[in-house]
Amino acid sequence: MALVVQKYGGSSVADAGRIKNVARRIATTRDEGNQVVVVVSAMGDTTDDLIELAYKVATRPDVREFDTLLSTGELVSSTLLAMALKEMGYQAISLSGAQAGIRTDSVYSRARILKIEARRVVSELEKGNIVIVAGFQGVTKEMDITTLGRGGSDTTAVALAVSLKAHVCEIYTDVDGVFTADPRLVPEARHLREIGYEEMLELATYGAKVMHHRAVELGEVYNMPILVASSFNNNPGTLIHGGIPMEERNKARGIAHDINVAKVTVVGVPDRPSIAASIFEPLAKAGISVDTIVQNTSIAGVTDLTFSVARSDLDKAMAIMAPVAKSIGAKECVSDATLAKVSIIGTGMLNSPGYAATMFRALAEQGINIQLISTSEIRITCIIAENDTKTALQALHKAFELDKA
Repeated sequence: MALVVQKYGGSSVADAGRIKNVARRIATTRDEGNQVVVVVSAMGDTTDDLIELAYKVATRPDVREFDTLLSTGELVSSTLLAMALKEMGYQAISLSGAQAGIRTDSVYSRARILKIEARRVVSELEKGNIVIVAGFQGVTKEMDITTLGRGGSDTTAVALAVSLKAHVCEIYTDVDGVFTADPRLVPEARHLREIGYEEMLELATYGAKVMHHRAVELGEVYNMPILVASSFNNNPGTLIHGGIPMEERNKARGIAHDINVAKVTVVGVPDRPSIAASIFEPLAKAGISVDTIVQNTSIAGVTDLTFSVARSDLDKAMAIMAPVAKSIGAKECVSDATLAKVSIIGTGMLNSPGYAATMFRALAEQGINIQLISTSEIRITCIIAENDTKTALQALHKAFELDKA
């Protein structure tokens, strides 16, 4: 008997009909002789609706109460799914994150899982139950509820699969798996039957929405195979794992994009030791992640320093930078929130020439200006105007021949 962990996203359980469909899929897995643990997201747009409601009653909602509120969405979907399975004649039980033993740190809205004490889950499986766990949430040592951030149910599922030593972690969503680019913007995008952890981690980090990057990271660390597939059909999906054939490693594998991008430039910065620390330490303390950083060549002891942040963090970053710029003697601090990232990703880039030149030429031929560039061993990212995103994706997909198997 194998143990399978499945996760169903919000679109898969958006209404009663879809919940019943998911229940049938789970029942099929159980009928095949498997023990089944299921992680569910909140129904449809429930989380967004709860956020909107919170801001209608409070200008700045208390972070503890905010997390408790958001956690209720997953409780609703998990209990309804358990009811649907029981109606079909199957033993099932729903558990909150706390009941499932998911222990986190105390960082509200983006908590990290510290450990999983899965005794209750194991006990329910031994009783013959299908266990339905509310995703996206855990509990601190003080028993306060926390949430894991957007995409956190993916992380819940992989963490449970690792803790329970499951055979596989299956992530079910509203798409057929991982594609070479977003098929909504690039009609020629090709479905990938498999992809390595490293490449998937870069794709997820730099904009691919099909998987959360923390979940992929967990899968890689513990070598947990992750299947990403649609809950609306029986197509094979995409397997994320470590054993990709050698020929698949020698090419670009996909393109990611992200429009949640803003640029901050500190103008007229004195070029002296400790200036960079003075700028970036306050951002780090505020929990703002900085991505691409570019410093211009110093002229007469003065330079400009530019970095990118998530667009959702821009107002907070600018509020921090205004006094910092004044304190270090910079001229001013300006921003641009009309940007996007496009990234070409593939282990074939490692120690292989020509990828950057091909990318830059493809964008140049479309008249697309590159504002910032960042790289890793298997990724090249360009920050461009948001309005150029679709054109850039299509041009890069064609330039790297990603439509060809």
